[in-house]
Amino acid sequence: MSLRVAVAAPFIQNGTRRLQENEFVVALSLDRDWFSPDQSKRLIDVATQDGLLERTDDALEATFDPGEVTVPDEFVPDEELLQERSAFERVLDALVAEGMEKHEAVGAINQLQDDLGLTIEAAAVVYARREGVDVSELVPVAREALADAEAEGR
Repeated sequence: MSLRVAVAAPFIQNGTRRLQENEFVVALSLDRDWFSPDQSKRLIDVATQDGLLERTDDALEATFDPGEVTVPDEFVPDEELLQERSAFERVLDALVAEGMEKHEAVGAINQLQDDLGLTIEAAAVVYARREGVDVSELVPVAREALADAEAEGR
């Protein structure tokens, strides 16, 4: 969820859903002093991978409504946001963003993994779909994890 908040902040600040990359970087690094310019660019990569941002020819577009996100006054994003996250973590974030309690989602995903003999990634995608959360961009990652597990004889 904090990734969504960090990504939303520059759009909220500028009152738009579309920003030039340099405007996004300036908002995070100079205006808010949350990240260095290089770290801000890395955040763009992570957010794009997670489907929160879309690169167009000349700008960045939020794929969600930043106006629906609240940036608490005391909010400071953790540098962990800059690390690539697994499909499981990304699905879990999507479930939490939809209002599900994190511990409940983890428990349900683990149970589904045990019941169906799936990888954690595949179980997370199946669970999210059952809950009506769109994680279609992660289906190929889950399939790959299943294929890898099958190849390894798990």
